[in-house]
Amino acid sequence: MMESLAPNIFTNDMKATLAFYKLLGFKTTMSVPESGDDLVWAMMVNGSVTLMFQTYESLADELPDISRTDGGSLLLYISLKNIRSFFEQIKDKVTVLKGLEKTFYGATEFSIKDNNGYVLTFAEHE
Repeated sequence: MMESLAPNIFTNDMKATLAFYKLLGFKTTMSVPESGDDLVWAMMVNGSVTLMFQTYESLADELPDISRTDGGSLLLYISLKNIRSFFEQIKDKVTVLKGLEKTFYGATEFSIKDNNGYVLTFAEHE
């Protein structure tokens, strides 16, 4: 039985990626190496959401099939509470693709683009 999913998102700029996700309230819990500015992998957590980030170069020889295109065809759907407050907190600091909107299935959502081109949709099911 599966227990969890933690996407490993590839980046060309680890420092900028960690700064972007810190802006969203994530905290770094592990990294390789454990300290310094030349990280090749990091795990970040916000509540029960875990994301991992890794440089393309760190797996280039081991997994050459990993796409070198930023963004990929992937959307991360993140559920949270107090979406309006969160949106107000970050809207002027990120690229908003779709503002707050009530969906036909009852969720309030908005979508942004991260610094690597990935789409993040935040949703609150009220």
